[in-house]
Amino acid sequence: MTLGLSRRHPVTQASTAARAFPIDAVRAQFPALQKEKAGDFIFLDNAGGAQIPRSVLDAVTRHLVDHNVQRGGRYDKSRAVDRAVAEARESVALLVNAYQPAEICFGMNATSFIRLVSLGIGQMLAERNEIVVTDMDHDANIATWLALESAGAKFAWWRMREDGTLHVEDLVPLLSSRTRLVACTATAHSIGTIVDIAAVSRAARAVGAEVFVDCVHYGPHGLIDVQEWGCDYLVCSGYKNFSPHMGFLWGRFDALKRLPTFREDFIPDEPPYKVEAGTFVYENVAGMDASVRYLEALGRGFTWPSNGSRRDDIVAAMTAIRAYEAGLSREMLRGLKACGATVYGISDEDRVDGRVPTICFNIPGRSPQAIADAMSDAGIGIRDGHMYAPRLMQRLGLPMATGALRVSMVHYNTTAEVRRFGEALAAYLGKAG
Repeated sequence: MTLGLSRRHPVTQASTAARAFPIDAVRAQFPALQKEKAGDFIFLDNAGGAQIPRSVLDAVTRHLVDHNVQRGGRYDKSRAVDRAVAEARESVALLVNAYQPAEICFGMNATSFIRLVSLGIGQMLAERNEIVVTDMDHDANIATWLALESAGAKFAWWRMREDGTLHVEDLVPLLSSRTRLVACTATAHSIGTIVDIAAVSRAARAVGAEVFVDCVHYGPHGLIDVQEWGCDYLVCSGYKNFSPHMGFLWGRFDALKRLPTFREDFIPDEPPYKVEAGTFVYENVAGMDASVRYLEALGRGFTWPSNGSRRDDIVAAMTAIRAYEAGLSREMLRGLKACGATVYGISDEDRVDGRVPTICFNIPGRSPQAIADAMSDAGIGIRDGHMYAPRLMQRLGLPMATGALRVSMVHYNTTAEVRRFGEALAAYLGKAG
């Protein structure tokens, strides 16, 4: 079964740009935002976890009230859990444009899936024992692979350039007939840079290597298309994608089929069962299903009249989100520059198509921790520290103990919130100066 994108009514940037982004209607669907609607708090740490829509909260509650039981029973409530998991698998397959729902595996978080895949690949290295990692990734997608050194793995480093991006032409010389895998992010969780995964996959396939994508940070911001990208494995975290805490793995069916995994003897040696060891949190999987449907509903506002394709509605939603968030990025970059910030990564307002609205910065001569505390006092949540990226901090010349500051927005943030942050930062710098 192929779930591919319907081409009957192709969704384009122009078609979504013709309609204004319904920011007020979007915000009305998030209870946490409505609770803070008086402006008491602004969420600018969404890279650490996004808020969830009412429909997602309702789906979790329904599961816990109506069928909070184990799968696999013959009674109705247990069968309802089986159906809920199957429906969620189909929804997430549509979200990433998988070839079939069986390629979607549910679990606790993205990091545990990276480790699971790495342990399997570590048993299949043979003469192909080289793994390419980057110095721009979350450490979960670096240290997990480096742990395979004891299994005979060798490593090549794909280095970020001074412009804050990974260039595929720098990857090509690292690849050879010994390359087993390229592990990289789709978008840097720290500095917001987007990576051209389709180009990475073309380069890797040319030497017979596979590609593992950490898509955790890209998920809320852009359209995922594993068929177009040509990768082999991909992980996401639901709690970054407007659902409760959970994670999922997509893998090509044949790749998952041959991947050695731990499983109990009675578990079929087939995806997704061979990957989903133990019991995962069913209510959070129900929430992930609802979060995909939330995006579909948003997308239908840009595809009216709808052609009935769920994938097309997802495409429309993510296209509209990308266009809207580009404006947030520009506004934030302007505000930071006005405050004299050093922005890491893409700082040119005309190049925001190469980033998501996650911006890492420092104010020269100021402590990131003091600024984060001051913003907290002003009712604004931002992140400070090493961002779980020690190698990136080293590359940027930043001490692990202090690191940097990060503001991260999603499609429910507003330009008014960005401006309020800029005003609060300027006011703090004026007082502290």
